[in-house]
Amino acid sequence: MKIYSIKQVHVVPITLPEAWDFFSSPRNLAILTPGKLNIRIQHISGSEKMYAGQLIRYTISVLPGVTTDWLTEITHVQEPDFFVDEQRFGPYALWHHQHTFRAVPSGVEMTDEVHYALPFGILGRFAHWLFVKRQLSTIFDYRRQVLTRHFA
Repeated sequence: MKIYSIKQVHVVPITLPEAWDFFSSPRNLAILTPGKLNIRIQHISGSEKMYAGQLIRYTISVLPGVTTDWLTEITHVQEPDFFVDEQRFGPYALWHHQHTFRAVPSGVEMTDEVHYALPFGILGRFAHWLFVKRQLSTIFDYRRQVLTRHFA
């Protein structure tokens, strides 16, 4: 299985508590996801406040006209420094996403680091080359733009 990585670092002009309040709410995932992916949160277990073991179930359009279910578990939470979400069911063979927050003089440095793998062997590698890598880059670029506008 080929494992890919994507990492993005972005500084937003807010405090660490403000960053944590925003990013630790699973409801804000829809704000951070491009509309063409048509993300729909179906269920959030427990409370609205993020905790280790929390499950978030949603649907997402992976290709035009192709929707899939996705179940994410929040596996680690260390407020206000980081949290990790991992796919339990969805389009990837592996999805491990670590969100890290660090106070810097100009605000908060946020780092997204994702390790992922695709199913279907050589077909998955071809799909990665053809569109998945570009789609993920587009999603993280979109997040950067949304955060810049949202916290301006």
